[in-house]
Amino acid sequence: MTSITTAPSTTDAHKYGVLFVFAAGVLWSTVGLGIRLIEDAVVWQILLYRSISKSLFLYVLIRVRSGESPFVQIRRIGAPAVIAGLSLVAAYSGGIYAIQNTSVANAMLLFATAPFMAAVLGWIVLREPVRAATWAAIAVAIGGIAIMVADKSGGVVLKGSLAALGSAFGFAVFTVALRWGRTGEMLPAVFLSGLFAIVITLAICLALGHSLVLSPNDGGIAMGMGVFQVGAGLILYTLGSRSLPAAELALLSLAEVLLGPLWVWLFLGETASVNTLIGGTVLLAAIAGNALSGKRRKPPPITAP
Repeated sequence: MTSITTAPSTTDAHKYGVLFVFAAGVLWSTVGLGIRLIEDAVVWQILLYRSISKSLFLYVLIRVRSGESPFVQIRRIGAPAVIAGLSLVAAYSGGIYAIQNTSVANAMLLFATAPFMAAVLGWIVLREPVRAATWAAIAVAIGGIAIMVADKSGGVVLKGSLAALGSAFGFAVFTVALRWGRTGEMLPAVFLSGLFAIVITLAICLALGHSLVLSPNDGGIAMGMGVFQVGAGLILYTLGSRSLPAAELALLSLAEVLLGPLWVWLFLGETASVNTLIGGTVLLAAIAGNALSGKRRKPPPITAP
């Protein structure tokens, strides 16, 4: 009797997609705890070490996954890859600075505004239509952001909040640049961002007199974040996002926002201020509402780059 091997069902693909994307969110959510555990290194030193390990990891991953050099893929994408890579350097720099200068809860929640910024940028630059529900969600999100940024207590510092919003803008530019280049492949641009970050942070450290040698604790955490928090998270997200619609990806991304403050509370006892909790709730409601409204619409067809 001949046995018949069937391909994984759509249900199974969806199940694994949810699992992988959620796991990616869990890994990404540890960024706040990792930076809190760094004792002496400044933002440029952290980003330098994290970028070195991330770039090496992604170079091997891309070669194994595609069989070609990441530089070949970058040349194929062209200018959008360069813009995306530079925008990630700004996003990562702002993100580290924000976590060092405000509460993790405040920073993580403000990072979550990136999809709204990407929607507005896509509308301005690429003439992409924005749904009425998204405009309404953006208006609600602005209200939540105003509540959070206006707070002066609980470790919430204005410069940290502004850096978090700047980081979110960097991620938004990254997203729009990839859409402009008509590519859904993010790994080459992320690899390029690591190379840019190495050059930029090395120059800044030398100019400011920062040591290039970190303590075993700080160097180990920073390099570990490059491999596990960024690299492994990207692998899981890339695998999982293929079988999930954008609305579900947006909802699952909330895991990163919610778990980030949880880790620093469990391990370090860091709590969020009242304004962060109120404004964050408003912001999360805007994100969830926008995602749920999108689930009722038929997703647009996926076109090859």
